[in-house]
Amino acid sequence: MESHISTIFLLGIAIFVSYFVGKFIHKITRLPSIIGYMIVGVIFGDSVLGIFTNEIMHNLSFITELSLGFIGVLIGLELNMREFRKQGKAVALIILLESFMAFLLVFVGVYLVTKDVAMALIYGAMAPASAPAGTVAVIKEYRAHGPMTKALYAVVGFDDGLAILIYAFAASFAKNILLKEATGVSQSLFQSLWHPTLEIVYSIALGSLLGILLGYILTKTKDREQYLVMLFAFVFMATGLSSMLHISLILTNVTMGFIITNTRRESVVNAINTEMESIVPLIFVMFFFLVGGELNIRILPQLGLLGIVYIITRSGGLISGAYLGGLLGKADKVIRNYLGFGILSQAGVAVGLALITMQRFSQIGTQHAVSIGTSVVTSVAATSIIFETIGPIGAKFALEKAGEINKAPASRRA
Repeated sequence: MESHISTIFLLGIAIFVSYFVGKFIHKITRLPSIIGYMIVGVIFGDSVLGIFTNEIMHNLSFITELSLGFIGVLIGLELNMREFRKQGKAVALIILLESFMAFLLVFVGVYLVTKDVAMALIYGAMAPASAPAGTVAVIKEYRAHGPMTKALYAVVGFDDGLAILIYAFAASFAKNILLKEATGVSQSLFQSLWHPTLEIVYSIALGSLLGILLGYILTKTKDREQYLVMLFAFVFMATGLSSMLHISLILTNVTMGFIITNTRRESVVNAINTEMESIVPLIFVMFFFLVGGELNIRILPQLGLLGIVYIITRSGGLISGAYLGGLLGKADKVIRNYLGFGILSQAGVAVGLALITMQRFSQIGTQHAVSIGTSVVTSVAATSIIFETIGPIGAKFALEKAGEINKAPASRRA
């Protein structure tokens, strides 16, 4: 009991300090406040002071998951298909090409360095996964509104689903190479792809079901107090069920928000957005403090050549892929030129995929397989520190170039 009380007390201190450090950094440097929140997290975490130990961070992991759930709903609520009719094709092509170009360039870059096809496939498979929280936080902080903002919401909302499929294909081919080396027997491609496909289908199905139910309840109520209570209840349910079923909590919550904004009247959607605005600042402070606490800056010296190649080729793939997708989809020039800079953040999903790779490859038992698993976990963890720092800065840069900062309607401002 005493340890729980001390953890709650420490979290209160962390929220207090993070908020004011974030505001100070924003005022002095004009950088997004979330950079300050993460810096405090790094200082309080195991990397520096060790106040938030690994055990405490593990006990608080549910806050990170719930925060991602709310961020997912925020993204989904912005994906109104009526507003995407003009640029829907462009956004779809951007999502496809930024993901595949990131995979391709990282694959080629890592192969040129290592001459190892299996390793290059796994590193390439990590590249498309993004971290939507940083982009959404910057959009909210700078009160951005416009075509670039809408496109960013769509890309970070849906590219994780595609990233999971790309990982499934690439990891399957890599595993088959390693199995053939070890036993001479390969695995069925269909078997490898079945579970990731089901994960996406189940995420969309669960999100749709909960979105329909939540939308119906909110349409029938006239008590605005219920909006926030019901929203919390359904995000908790969506996030908890996603974790229990081992499906994508982000995609589930994005789908829930998407269903509501496209099936319910505008007054209901606006009411939900208004209620969300009251809790968004707290969500971002806690989430990015905890992200910072998880970042182990002591592994940065282990980045090495592979890590540097990964950073350069992933960034180049996302930016060039977004440009090419925007060009083929006839998107506005500013979107195709700068959207790629807004989707560089990477953390949770990629780290999770890297850990899954290490676990599965260790079961193969060969030195080659184990070395690939260990290498990708170390590199992705180290590069996430870089991407979580430059990602929000890139998002701000993209929104500035689009001239969409401080353009949100007054009713939607925090």
